[in-house]
Amino acid sequence: MDHAPSAPHERGHAAFRRAAHGALRLGLKPALRTLRLRGAWLLAAAFVLLARPTSKLLLAGAALALLGVLLRGWAAGTIHKDSELSTGGPYAHTRNPLYLGSLLIGLGVAVASGRWELLLLFGVFYVVVYGTVIRTEARALEERFGARYAGWASEVPLLLPRLLPHRGTGAGDGHGAGFTFERWRRNREYQAALGVLAGFLYLAARLLLG
Repeated sequence: MDHAPSAPHERGHAAFRRAAHGALRLGLKPALRTLRLRGAWLLAAAFVLLARPTSKLLLAGAALALLGVLLRGWAAGTIHKDSELSTGGPYAHTRNPLYLGSLLIGLGVAVASGRWELLLLFGVFYVVVYGTVIRTEARALEERFGARYAGWASEVPLLLPRLLPHRGTGAGDGHGAGFTFERWRRNREYQAALGVLAGFLYLAARLLLG
């Protein structure tokens, strides 16, 4: 004779299923982080070994990278990570200002290096790794915020920015959230700025020392 499972038994199975489902959904994130980290280290090694900067390319690359640093800083000082859907500030122009800033920084460093091989390597790295990250995060945001995300995504490009900001009016969508240095500091964006500075100081030294 079969017996109906007890309530604690059912709750235990339900909790296990939820945990397993969550683990499967989040399992891609560590893999992506590892891939991004290893790819970045390989690019850094190639940069150190291959860079042959010229004064003109160094200035052009620095301008691109500075634009990327400023964009990332604006985004990092605006976004409320994991708490709400950020649609104001740079997020009214592009859904991924942080990754657009990273693109500009990477292109700037590659241009400044004076080697087309580094430009090609960075392009492949960005398309493969960041392309996957952007699509994965878009699906996660759509699942979490539903219609609010869909409405924003229908008006704001995924990466390349629109000229005029999208004027969303959804209550609580974070559109009016402004930049603060405290949020910029809490999101540790200064680390990216220092990394870019170190890279260009290295290029300048290579240029001066031959």
